[in-house]
Amino acid sequence: MSNLPGQPFQPLEPARVHLGAGEFLMGSNDFYPEERPQRPVQVNAFQIDSLPVRNGDFARFVDATGYVTQAERQGHSHVFQMTSGPVSLNNPDQWWKAVQGANWRNPRPGQPLPLDFKSHPVVHVSLIDAKAYAAWCGGRLPTEAEWEYACKGGMGPSRFAWSDEFAPEGQRMAHVWQGAFPWYYAPGGQPDTSPGTVAVGQFPANGFGLFDMIGNVWEWTQSVFNNTATCCSCSPVQDAQTLITLKGGSHLCAAEYCLRYRPAARMGLAGASSTSHIGFRCAYNTPM
Repeated sequence: MSNLPGQPFQPLEPARVHLGAGEFLMGSNDFYPEERPQRPVQVNAFQIDSLPVRNGDFARFVDATGYVTQAERQGHSHVFQMTSGPVSLNNPDQWWKAVQGANWRNPRPGQPLPLDFKSHPVVHVSLIDAKAYAAWCGGRLPTEAEWEYACKGGMGPSRFAWSDEFAPEGQRMAHVWQGAFPWYYAPGGQPDTSPGTVAVGQFPANGFGLFDMIGNVWEWTQSVFNNTATCCSCSPVQDAQTLITLKGGSHLCAAEYCLRYRPAARMGLAGASSTSHIGFRCAYNTPM
């Protein structure tokens, strides 16, 4: 399988979850300006994958088509690198670096791949890469409204995808930053110098049976980002005029800097961009 090392790819099998048409409250008035206003939005029936696309899934696509990602063609991609100590949080270029050889096969050059790498969400994929995979499997990328509707899992206007409490009864519900961003990372209270993705499905599914809608990796949508992000940037500095909306937050989102591991949270990124914390999942039109 595209010469990926590690354990055999026998993870959770993705399912296409059918979601009926409905209305929900999209956005939030309580956090970042680009999420406002909260408003009722109607979505048509659609289907969405229960899991984000994993390295093993993407390898099957590459094996079948010979596809080469934008990061592979250009020879580099952006990789998060911890700083040596506390820094001002107004310049993301302090922790985002364009690294030669970084791509979906080798997300963090110089660091060994985990044994369960095939079950981690694929990263270093641009919007074009994500659309190519989705077309290959007969799908598409979700709209922002579809994604947020799916993420809420049938819940009302709660802060997080599971409740208003981040860790109900002490249980962490998503893979997000633990420590002091961007220089100290301590999952489970143990310092770690290499924050990254984890295998998909380690946290509970939401009310619709969807895994990893929050945290681990941001996910591409097909919707144009029609606002200017404020307060923080969870990606490298960019100057592109047309940005595309990403949803869900990632393992790099921290409460003190980027409290975007919520259904309403959103970020805009140039479609040609690829980073070590952005992936995607597929949606599908409901058969007539």
